[in-house]
Amino acid sequence: MTDEAGAEQIPEEPADPVDGVETETETETETEPEGEFEVEFEALLDFLKESRGFDFTGYKRSSIRRRVVRRMQQINVESFTEYHDMLQVDTDEFTQLFNMVLINVTGFLRDPEAWRELADQVVPQILTSKPRGEPVRVWSAGCASGEEAYGLAMVFAEALGIEEFRQRVKVYATDVDEDALATARQATYGEKELQALPDEWRERYFERVGSRFAFRSDLRRCVIFGRNDLVQDAPIGRLDLLVCRNTLMYLNAETQAQVLRRFHFALNTTGVLFLGKAEMLLSHGRLFLPVDLKRRFFRKADQVDPSGRFGGALGRGQVAQTRAEVQLEDETLLLSPLATLVVTPDEVVAKANQRAEAQLGITSREIGRRFTELELCHRIAGLRSSYEDVRRNRTSLWQHEAEFSRSASETLFFDIQIVPLQGRSDDGVSVALFFTDVTRYRRMTAELQSAHRQVETAYEELQSTVEELETTNEELQSTVEELETTNEELQSTVEELETTNEELQSTNDELQSMNDELRDRTSQLDHANDFLESVLGSLRTAVVVVDTELIVQAWNGRADDLWGLRSDEAVGQHLLNLDIGLATERLRPLVRDVLHGDPPGEEPLRLEAINRRGRTVQLAITVSPLTGRDSRPTGVIVLMDQLDPPA
Repeated sequence: MTDEAGAEQIPEEPADPVDGVETETETETETEPEGEFEVEFEALLDFLKESRGFDFTGYKRSSIRRRVVRRMQQINVESFTEYHDMLQVDTDEFTQLFNMVLINVTGFLRDPEAWRELADQVVPQILTSKPRGEPVRVWSAGCASGEEAYGLAMVFAEALGIEEFRQRVKVYATDVDEDALATARQATYGEKELQALPDEWRERYFERVGSRFAFRSDLRRCVIFGRNDLVQDAPIGRLDLLVCRNTLMYLNAETQAQVLRRFHFALNTTGVLFLGKAEMLLSHGRLFLPVDLKRRFFRKADQVDPSGRFGGALGRGQVAQTRAEVQLEDETLLLSPLATLVVTPDEVVAKANQRAEAQLGITSREIGRRFTELELCHRIAGLRSSYEDVRRNRTSLWQHEAEFSRSASETLFFDIQIVPLQGRSDDGVSVALFFTDVTRYRRMTAELQSAHRQVETAYEELQSTVEELETTNEELQSTVEELETTNEELQSTVEELETTNEELQSTNDELQSMNDELRDRTSQLDHANDFLESVLGSLRTAVVVVDTELIVQAWNGRADDLWGLRSDEAVGQHLLNLDIGLATERLRPLVRDVLHGDPPGEEPLRLEAINRRGRTVQLAITVSPLTGRDSRPTGVIVLMDQLDPPA
């Protein structure tokens, strides 16, 4: 539901087109039905205002009534009273009604010709009129799903550059539709929605996120979304550009005047109002003057831009004011809600209204005194220098939130507008000073700043969380892509495995048969090993078996008794490295000869050795080749038989 521009609201029954845009006339003479039905309808509008805060009483009755009746027809409700009762018990129906009453139509750079004028002429003129580095404030009133707000951000980013845009520009985007605001805050759009943008803008300001495109996060922080009802809520102030397109046409004349007065107050002296094609402001020339009527750019009527682009003098043939007109101006000044002072070219206070007396303490005794001698100039810091700047340069100047201590216990704050009057002479220029009391706003600002600091802390925490989530999301995205690739590979592998499984099943049957055979052979080998160990263990001769590298492969119990080494200590060791009492240097040649294929000697080698008890013993050593099936030596069998000592 959108009450404001940026999203151009269109009636469900199209009106006559104006330059290709759906419109309704600026003013409408409605034929209100009389009697009981009209009373019921007004009661329904009052109920919506009181229960949900939506004030439709300022809208044109014919448009609102037509859409409410259409919703009633959809759910078969015949009277406004019956529908009133239904809303009291069915809270979900409010959403359906608001969606029917206000229909959002929006898009990027809607009406391209007007947006080109904005980018090429209006925005450069706004920036030229502001000192370098001063903040730029823009309001998109009625942002709907956010396209207009982000479009404004891109226009200013193009004019200023990305870095300066981030430092200077704030785009405030408001709407009364919370669902639309939630969508706008997401800042993501489909490819079709971005077709109206130039290709280079899409590349520069949007990043692809899956199948959608997200507005750049660093620029997104400069676009601030919030709820605002133009009919009820206070406007955003100190604006350089206010965009409200094709919304005023849905308001009646009285409400239009109220909203336009708020717009007039919200704009800076050089601020520009950008409306839709359906809105002419023909009846509000006292508030706004056209800059480009065809494309609907307007300026504040009480300011004349010295450059001439937004100027437009009222004409040279003006008739001198009559005494009655002068008296009328004096009465208007006297009753003005703003404290106002008028200073003549010779710096004398000429006029001060009742508000100035009540708020600033300017009485009739100050009339005729020099302005710079007033206590007011001493109690408001910078007021005198600002006044002198206006007299010297003859251009308007604002002094925001100036502090004025009216008493020891009371301090007021004013926005002071100092304006040179049109009448000029060689001696100087008359100056008018307007004091807007912003004390309440200042107090609210202090409270908001405290809340803002809390929000900033929460935002920093949220930003940290978002960055972590973005990193996690990128990792997950990478993982998903890898998993998709792996899934395809696995799918192919599964098919191969299914084929292999069938082959393995056949092989398994063969292996089962081979396993049975191997089990039988293993049993036989176990018996053979047991038999060999039994044979070696029963021999009264020490037996040592080595391989071709002289590494011990077998060591029987008799060798253990002779040398004092267990089998697990000897097996795997080099024969010649064993710590036994045998002269191995005489044994080495004999073993080498046998490994080289020489036949062993017929007589055993007799050697003297030291047994494990440290006694000298005589040994008869026989070396025999250990041959394989090909009759080649694969090792050596060394038999060491202890000889009995002579009697």
